[in-house]
Amino acid sequence: MNLTTAEEEPAQEIHIPADINWEMLDKSKFFVLGAALFSGVSGALYPAVLMKTRQQVCHSQGSCIRGAFTLVRHEGLRGLYRGFGTSLMGTIPARALYMTALEVTKSSVGSAAVGLGFTDAKASAAANAVGGLTAAMAAQLVWTPVDVVSQRLMVQGSSGLVNASRCCNYVNGFDAFKKIVRADGLRGLYRGFGISILTYAPSNAVWWASYSVAQRMVWGGVGCYVCKKDGENGNTIKPDSKTIMAVQGVSAAIAGSVSALITMPLDTIKTRLQVLDGEDSNNNGKRGPSIGQTVRNLVREGGWTACYRGLGPRCASMSMSATTMITTYEFLKRLSAKNHDGFCSKS
Repeated sequence: MNLTTAEEEPAQEIHIPADINWEMLDKSKFFVLGAALFSGVSGALYPAVLMKTRQQVCHSQGSCIRGAFTLVRHEGLRGLYRGFGTSLMGTIPARALYMTALEVTKSSVGSAAVGLGFTDAKASAAANAVGGLTAAMAAQLVWTPVDVVSQRLMVQGSSGLVNASRCCNYVNGFDAFKKIVRADGLRGLYRGFGISILTYAPSNAVWWASYSVAQRMVWGGVGCYVCKKDGENGNTIKPDSKTIMAVQGVSAAIAGSVSALITMPLDTIKTRLQVLDGEDSNNNGKRGPSIGQTVRNLVREGGWTACYRGLGPRCASMSMSATTMITTYEFLKRLSAKNHDGFCSKS
C-alpha cells in the first residue's frame, strides 16, 4: 500500500491532502488565526505544565493529582493558572517566530533534500527534523525569559520547594520581571538559556522527525482499515477529514511521548536552574547553582530517578499538547491557504 502515487505497480494507495508549504500561506491570516487558536490550546494545557514544574523543584516526589486537588482546595481554580497571563503574552510572539522558522526551514530543506536524490520519506523526515531544530532555537530567544518569569510564579508558595525563600514573593509577572532584572540584570532572564537550547532543540528535532515517521507507519499499518474506498478507482483509498485528523493525532502523541522520555532529565535540570536561583543572588550576592551542582543535588535527593520527577505530567502534557497542537496546526494551515489547493489530494 502506497501513500503517494504508485509508480511501479497498480497497488492500493492512500490519497492524503497535499502538504501546504510556506509559499502557499496567507501570512496575515496564518499569524492572526494562529495566535487565537494556540492561545486556547495553551490555556487548556497550562495546569499540567504548572503541576509538572512544581514537582520538578520539590524535595520529594508526591502524587500529581493529590497536589492538584490540594492546590485547588487552598487557592481555587486560579491556582492552576498562576503565571498564565505572563506565559500567554510571551507565547504569542514566540509561537509566531517558531512557526515562521519551522515552515521556512522545512520548505527549504525539503526541496534541497529532494534535489539531492533523497526519497520523499527521507526528505520529509530530514526537513521536519531540521525545521524543528531551527524553530526551537529561534523561539528560545523569547521563550526563555517568559519561562523564567512564569515558572517562578508557578512555584510560588509551593510546599517542599528546594531552597525556597519565603521573603521573595512576586505580585505578578511584571513585579517578578523587575525583581529578577534588579537582582541579576538581563542575564537573569536568560538563566538556563544554554540548557534550554540543549533541551528543546533536540526535543523538537526528535519530535518532528518522529512525527513524520510515525505518521507514515500509522497510515501504512492501520490507515487502510478506516478509510473510504474512492468510487472512481477501486485501487484507491480516500480518507475522510476525521480519519486524517485521527492519524495525525495518534502520530503526534507517539512522537510527544518519545520526545518527553528522551529529554526529561534535561528539562528537570533546566527548570531548577531557572527557578531555584534567586535566593542566594538576592540575599548574599552569590550566583545561582551551576548545572553540575544541580545534577548533584538531584542525585543526592533521590538518585538518578530524581531527574525524571514530573515525568507523568510531562508525558501527559506533551502527548496532549502534541495531539492538540498538530491537529490545530494542520487545521490552521488549511484555513490560511491562499487557495483551495491545500484541500486537494495528491494524485
